[in-house]
Amino acid sequence: MHPIQVPRRLLTRRQLIQLSGISGMGLLLSSCGSSLFEDIAGKTFEPLNQSVETLLLNPQKPVPEFPASAIQPDALLINTFDLTPQIDPEKFSLTIDGDVNNPLQLSMADIQKMPLTSMTIRHICVEGWAAIVQWGGIRLQDLVALVQPKANVRYVYFKSADGYYESWDIASALHPQTLMAYQKNGQPLSVDNGAPLRLASPIKLGYKQSKWVTHIMLVSNLSPAKGYWEDQGYEWFGGL
Repeated sequence: MHPIQVPRRLLTRRQLIQLSGISGMGLLLSSCGSSLFEDIAGKTFEPLNQSVETLLLNPQKPVPEFPASAIQPDALLINTFDLTPQIDPEKFSLTIDGDVNNPLQLSMADIQKMPLTSMTIRHICVEGWAAIVQWGGIRLQDLVALVQPKANVRYVYFKSADGYYESWDIASALHPQTLMAYQKNGQPLSVDNGAPLRLASPIKLGYKQSKWVTHIMLVSNLSPAKGYWEDQGYEWFGGL
């Protein structure tokens, strides 16, 4: 897989922290003038940031949704990269494994037989734009329940067909409005928007919402590779 090129228009790490940092430590880092201190302190205080942000996020509290009349069909921008994977939905398979008792491989037919959940939420991109979108799909918490995670699971990794990778805390993954979506605005998801399956949630910034997801792995510890953008210096939690 060829790595995704970084668009030049993306915010710098300091700008990202200023916009999306929830914790006081994130604000402290954003005000520091030394990039070396910022890198060292960011690694040192990541667990503290995570703990504070987790306390601020009530994992089961729903985010208010919008009426269908508020949908902005043309406002969801599509980031253009060199590689847009072409996946045959008939051959697609989602693998869910890791620290689980019942690893699974699911086809799109399997997924679409499960209860459909629809939500109309605001998608917010760290680049500074937003769009109200209706997503339809299966709750991630329902998929996680099927694989029976072990008690030590704390994180979830998402791997995509284009080589993109992300990681979430388990509380955010189990939020009732975190979906593996295959519909957008009542229509089948397009390839540019992540078909056949993508993450969608009102509690995370856009870069956390992976497209073209083919593999979900539940784990007890984060590896050094936390996420595509995070490994370039962006905030890991990425919460709203």
